[in-house]
Amino acid sequence: MLLSGGTGGAKLARGLLDVCEQLTVVANTGDDVEIHGVHVSPDPDLVTYWLADEIDGQGWGLRGDTSSVMDALRAAGRPAWFHLGDRDLAMCLVRTAELRAGRRLTDAHAAVVDAMDVPARVLPMADEPVTTHVKHGGRLWPFQEYMIVAGAEPPVEGVELHGVERARPTEDVLAALADASLIVIGPSNPVISIGPILALPGMREAVAGAPAPVVAVSPFVGGRSVKGPSEHFCEWAGVALSAEGIARVYEDMLDGVVADEPVERVPCLLTDTLMDSAERRQQVAREVVEFGETALRSR
Repeated sequence: MLLSGGTGGAKLARGLLDVCEQLTVVANTGDDVEIHGVHVSPDPDLVTYWLADEIDGQGWGLRGDTSSVMDALRAAGRPAWFHLGDRDLAMCLVRTAELRAGRRLTDAHAAVVDAMDVPARVLPMADEPVTTHVKHGGRLWPFQEYMIVAGAEPPVEGVELHGVERARPTEDVLAALADASLIVIGPSNPVISIGPILALPGMREAVAGAPAPVVAVSPFVGGRSVKGPSEHFCEWAGVALSAEGIARVYEDMLDGVVADEPVERVPCLLTDTLMDSAERRQQVAREVVEFGETALRSR
C-alpha cells in the first residue's frame, strides 16, 4: 500500500505495480478543484495515468492529448488558466457524472481507474471535500490558483486545510491499511501531498497501528526537491530538506526510511532514489519492498 501525492509518489506507484502482485494507492485529494464544470482530482488522476502508462511527457495529463475544448474556451473569452486536455477532461466528466448520480468520490474515481484499465486500486483519501489553501503575498489562495496563477512563487506564508476536521479516511482506506503487507509513504511533498492524508482525523493512528511495517521514501535527491515547490512549503513548515527531516515528520509511524543519504533515528536503506526511467522506478520499488520485508522480520 502506498500513500501518494502527485509526481514522486505516482512514479513510485508505477514501479511498485511492476514488482508487486497487488497494489493499493491512497491519494491526496486536498488539491481537488471544481472547474470547467467538472470535478478534477489532480493527484488521483496523476497516479492513475502513471499506472496506465499513459502519462504525458510533461508530467501531467495524458500522452498525445489534444486541447480543442480549452482552445475553444479561450477563443470564446472564457478563463482557461487550468488546462485540461480533451481526454483528461473526458475522465473528469466520468468522475463528475458518478458524483452527480450520488456516488462517493471513492466510487467515482474507481470509474476513472476502470476506464483507464488500471490493474490496481487508487483510493481517494476521503469522500468528504478537503481543500488546501496557501497563504502567499498576504492573501489566501486556493491551491491550484497559487500553483498556476501565482506561479507557486515563494514565500509560502501559511497552509490551511479547509474541511479536514469534518472528513475521515474512508472505510476502504482503513481496510486497506489493516490488510496491507507493507505501507509505503511515497516521495511526495510532506506538507501539501502527504500532509493532508495524515491530517485526516484518525489517519496517523491508523497507519501507526497497522500490522504492516511502514517505510517512507525521501522526496529529496541530493538535498533538493526533484520537482515542484516542495522546498517553499518545507521552509514554511520547518521541515529540513533531508532524509533526516522526513524521518522527523513521520517518526511516530516509521519502521524505516529509503533515501540517498543516511538517517540516524530509524533504520535506513541507502540507495539512489532518482526515478528518471522505467528501470530506475522498478529498481527503487524492488528495493523498497525488500527493505520492508527486512523491517517486518526485525519487528
